[in-house]
Amino acid sequence: MIATLDADVIALQEIYGDQVEYLAGELGFESSFGENRTLRTRPYGNAILSRLPLGTTKNYDLTHGRRERRGILRSDVQLPGKTLHLFDVHLGTAFLERRYQGRELLSDRILAQIGLTGPRVIVGDFNEWTRGLCTQLMSAQFAAADLKKFRRSARTYPGFLPMLNLDHIYFDRELDLRSLELHRSRTALVASDHLPLVAEFHF
Repeated sequence: MIATLDADVIALQEIYGDQVEYLAGELGFESSFGENRTLRTRPYGNAILSRLPLGTTKNYDLTHGRRERRGILRSDVQLPGKTLHLFDVHLGTAFLERRYQGRELLSDRILAQIGLTGPRVIVGDFNEWTRGLCTQLMSAQFAAADLKKFRRSARTYPGFLPMLNLDHIYFDRELDLRSLELHRSRTALVASDHLPLVAEFHF
């Protein structure tokens, strides 16, 4: 299913480290992996696969209290004469947890840190289907990829009968979003309980 999309860069959540190695090998892509916890004795977290060279990679801990461990994986995608900072997000399911994570995401520890010289793209499962604090904060700072501008429904979860819009893409306004689609196929429904979002950007 991933190969069918023919994307230059792919962000995945809830994946095992050995699965990342397998997918990168099959695609011939570079990869980065951010371990957030151990599940069934195996490293488990977020991953980025890229046809383009990857530079700096860092995993940020966003765990709140005793809730399930969460993180944000950043990988710097190397483009000709420019660096794209890609952030792969998986936020928590609890209301107060997401409020904390939204503030941390926008802090100088992550998105506002010194040294990010290129445009930023923030993608993933935000677990927020209403206009909560995280959505408000992100929309104030970044452009939001609005699926409703390209199709009638923006719902991505669950894949078989989408009811909620949990998956989002935010980006610096210097980027031009040319297209955005929700990929729905038989293999996509088998591969994940979320439908993949596919975006095309131009500088």
